[in-house]
Amino acid sequence: MPPAGIAIRFKAFIWDYLWIFIYLCFVFLLSMVLMPGLQGFFNGPVGTAQLTGFLLVTLPISLYFTVADSGIFNGTFGKKRTGIQVVNAQGMDISLLRSLFRIILKFLPWELSHFLIYRLMHLGEAEFPLHLMIIGGLIYILMFAYILTAVFSKEKRSLYDRLSGTKVIRV
Repeated sequence: MPPAGIAIRFKAFIWDYLWIFIYLCFVFLLSMVLMPGLQGFFNGPVGTAQLTGFLLVTLPISLYFTVADSGIFNGTFGKKRTGIQVVNAQGMDISLLRSLFRIILKFLPWELSHFLIYRLMHLGEAEFPLHLMIIGGLIYILMFAYILTAVFSKEKRSLYDRLSGTKVIRV
């Protein structure tokens, strides 16, 4: 099967982001209307705020991609809609564990961004610490590495696909 290029992968992600957007609207509605007490967790101490964001946003979205991309469903809504699938190096369905490892790597820049944003919101007028600058730089390095490896590699495999032993193919 031929590799899926960056354009089709992006199109699949846009379809998936539709579901993510609906879920984020639900979380917003939940925290603003149904359970306004949740706002205190988002606005609390930095560790509590980040943990709340992780549990209500990152974890459910990561689980969606993990389970859907594994051999259980063979693709998220967007991947199925665009005719692509994540497989292992031999072209077989991926296990739940391999899918989880892939998603952890794939969403690492996203979660590092959350980490950075929560720290910056609580920084106030203090000097911008070096370790936060390094994390910010790492976010951009990973994002560019992921995109550039998917665009310019012969197999159209991103860095996180290479590290997790997966590839995205057209089916």
